[in-house]
Amino acid sequence: MSLRLDNFIDGAFQAAASAETFAKIEPATALELATVAASGQADVEAAVAAARRAFLGSWRDAGAVRRGQYLNRLADLVERDADVFVDLLACEQGRASMEMRLMDVPMTVDTLRYFAGWADKLEGRTIPTAGSMGRQTLNYTELEPLGVIAQVIPWNAPLMICAWKLAPALAAGCTVVIKPSEDAPVALTHLMRLVAEAAIPPGVVNLVHGIGPTAGRALVTHPDIAKVSFTGSTEVGRAISRDLAGTFRPLTLELGGKAAQIVMADADIEQAVAGLMMGLYANQGQTCAAGSRILVHRSISKAVSQALAAATDAIRVGDPRENGVQMGALINARHKARVERYIDLAIQEGATRLAGGRAVPDHGNFVSPTLFAHDDPNGTLAQEEIFGPVGVVIAFDDEEEAVRIANSTRYALSASLWTRDVSRAHRLARRVDVGAVAVNCWSPLDPRLAWGGHRDSGVGHDLSRRALESYLREKTVTLAL
Repeated sequence: MSLRLDNFIDGAFQAAASAETFAKIEPATALELATVAASGQADVEAAVAAARRAFLGSWRDAGAVRRGQYLNRLADLVERDADVFVDLLACEQGRASMEMRLMDVPMTVDTLRYFAGWADKLEGRTIPTAGSMGRQTLNYTELEPLGVIAQVIPWNAPLMICAWKLAPALAAGCTVVIKPSEDAPVALTHLMRLVAEAAIPPGVVNLVHGIGPTAGRALVTHPDIAKVSFTGSTEVGRAISRDLAGTFRPLTLELGGKAAQIVMADADIEQAVAGLMMGLYANQGQTCAAGSRILVHRSISKAVSQALAAATDAIRVGDPRENGVQMGALINARHKARVERYIDLAIQEGATRLAGGRAVPDHGNFVSPTLFAHDDPNGTLAQEEIFGPVGVVIAFDDEEEAVRIANSTRYALSASLWTRDVSRAHRLARRVDVGAVAVNCWSPLDPRLAWGGHRDSGVGHDLSRRALESYLREKTVTLAL
């Protein structure tokens, strides 16, 4: 039976003003999972107006201590409904349940609690000066919330990334309008039920479903939006930047990636292969931090390639809700076709397939995890973000070549290094041009650690105090004594 997913505006669920809907298809079965409100300008107007009223009224009046209490209450409810979220996310994403149980849901709870702790600790400064016009002055600053925030959430980790954006904004005193991806509307609709259960005042958190070019664009360009936070493709991020050019509104963009995982000759191969596999295939490779470029010192490239190929062919692909399944389906049929085109193109460009091509379920959007070897750092496999379970092993001869290859793409989000030499680890971490480097592990995510890149990977940060500060502005007050 198909679910019905409505907008959440001013504390209540409601259909789109036009009454129009669209279908959300379950990736693993190709069956309709939900009927979703297809919102337009009128729905966005209502959501932004509700958020604006709450920002100027109930949320401002609640005070910092109370804001933290609301966030902690929401965290408790998410933790209580962990099994519900795991099931909803597996259905709508086609992703193995174990990944959500181990990473997405615990990270969501931790993020809400981390920023809840910041809510009553946002302090200003006193600044001594020489005074003004012969009089002493008291100079101090206050931190003020920006206002109504537009938050556009991707489909690959909707609950977790929504928490990355929602929690710091609420802790700072902002109100929000969330636009989920049309491919992942289910879990965030349940999150809104918990927002209501937590008794967060109406209008503080709003959610508007819809198609990106319609509802999404109407939201990010609305004149009452004080800041936009977007996670998604580089192409859409570039379009949002164009739309906001000249508005002077702050913008956080967390976009694409093409992470290098560098394996030096002295690495612990067994430990490295386990981490490399996670970097390659977590969430079917549908992550901006996917370590799809495996750069391996030539002296161990054969051993690493063989181990990775064997581990790749051992991955259990199937229904994401079944116990023991390690990889589910891609998000939709269009994306499956895109990933399959990249596999065909890699073969045409002369890459050697080390693993992949085996049978997978013929219903839904399943793709066999695939590994190539190709010593061309400028080839399609090494340069373009595939966003699927496809990786390439590239051999290098020395540290200089490894750094050059790692820095050769237009993306600069994350990288991983595998070495037992502590000096080399620090040296390489400094030279690899990305926003986050992991040594002997793959991109550990934690709300206390800033997450963001540069170049075509975006601007600004989610997580950590850096994210919190992006929802605040500093006001200076000078009082002549």
